[in-house]
Order: sequence, then structure tokens, then C-alpha cells
Amino acid sequence: MNTSPKIPPGPLKGRVSAEEWKTRVELAACYRLVSLYGMTDMIANHISAMVPGEPNHYLINPYGMLYDEITASSLIKIDIDGNIIDRPNEDYGINRTGFVIHSAIHSVRPDAACIIHTHTRAGMTVSTLKCGLLPLTQTATRFAKVAYHHFEGISVDLSEQKSLQRDLGDAEVMILHNHGLLAVGPSIPEAFNSIYRLELACKVQVDAMACNAELIIPEPEVVAKANAQWNPSVTRRYGILEWPAMLRQLDKKDDSYKQ
Repeated sequence: MNTSPKIPPGPLKGRVSAEEWKTRVELAACYRLVSLYGMTDMIANHISAMVPGEPNHYLINPYGMLYDEITASSLIKIDIDGNIIDRPNEDYGINRTGFVIHSAIHSVRPDAACIIHTHTRAGMTVSTLKCGLLPLTQTATRFAKVAYHHFEGISVDLSEQKSLQRDLGDAEVMILHNHGLLAVGPSIPEAFNSIYRLELACKVQVDAMACNAELIIPEPEVVAKANAQWNPSVTRRYGILEWPAMLRQLDKKDDSYKQ
């Protein structure tokens, strides 16, 4: 039996606004990049992006497709209440946990144009540690504020939305205890950059702690100095400069995400 995903009837380009199409292409690229950098969990997890000019609508992956199969035309448009607005392929719906988590954040964080949630080995490992993310590396000091959310079971209950909103607050990254990682950004490139750096910081922390040796943790004032140096108002908005290079990397491998 052929179980490969069916290709949508045709690309949506020309049938949606130019702004929405650009967002679709960037979001599909983000899915491919998360896959390329090893941050996937089979068909689980989700990345969403708000549709420009449509404040209550966002795009999310079809539940059942791998990240490296996602294309601009295959993404599903839903509203904040989880109603499907546009589904190019009737064979696929949405993951309820994706709706619960992402709608909770999109509805209260208009600055969160993109939200990325992962279940990586390193991310899940750090999510189980009472110490949380430690400032062991320069990369880890990228995040002056890391939010934490206690595990309440699989995120399928709407009742969890309030605690998700409260715990995230105005942070750009959150560690979901016993669960995984989450990053938000004012753009897709910036959200990808944040989840990449958070994942890298978690990997190094797990490796360092596994050495069973005394750790060198910078003094609080040094960490605070590094936090300030990382601030986009001091340097730059991370992800914007990197994005064209990320797209070139994808294009060399497979540019079908643009379809």
C-alpha cells in the first residue's frame, strides 16, 4: 500500500496574497531546516506562523507529514479557535497539541509571529533538570530570560492555555518541564535562530554534565554582561543576517519547499 503523502492539486502561489505566500515559503523552509539540523520527532511537533494581515489566522503543518516533506502549499491555515480555514489536502488535519500550545501563545503575544516547539533528546533532557538551563557557555548566555512551564500531561486540554501564557510571559524561549523546548520570534528567521541556539546550549550542557567533573560557571555579573552584549539593541536581530545563507543551504539540497 502506498502510504506516501499525496501532493496537493497544485501550488497555492497566485491564489493567496503575496505576503501569505512569502510566509508560507519561509515557514516551509523553517520546517526543512529544523529537520536538517536534527530537531524533529517523526511527525510530532509543530511550527506556526501568523498570516500577514490576518491577525486571527496562522499556518501550521499537516499532521502526518514529516518535516522534510512540508511545502509552502501543504501548510494548513487555521484560526485562533482551531477552525480550519484552508486545507489544501483533505487527507491531513492538524495536531491538537499544536493548536492548544500555539493558539494560546499567538492569542496573547502579537510579537510572536512564529512559534517553534521541539522534542529533541538534549532539550527533553534539560527539561527534566531542576537546575534548568545553566549559563555554561557563551551560547547559553544568549537568553537573558528563560521561561519554564510545569508538565500538566499531554497538551490537549484548553485549560492548559492560561498557564502556558502566564509562564511564557514576555520571554522568547521556554523550557517545558519533562517535555521539550519552545521558541518564539517576531519573524520566522529569528524564531529558527533562537531554537537552534537553545538546542545547542542544551546539547553542550548535557555533554558537560555527563563528564562528571566540576563545571566552570561564570560569575553572575559576567553572565549579566554577556546577556546585555547579546541584546539585539546592542548588536543585531539574530536570524535575519543568517537566513539567506540558510535558504542557500536548503536550495543546494532540495528546493521543493517552495512549491
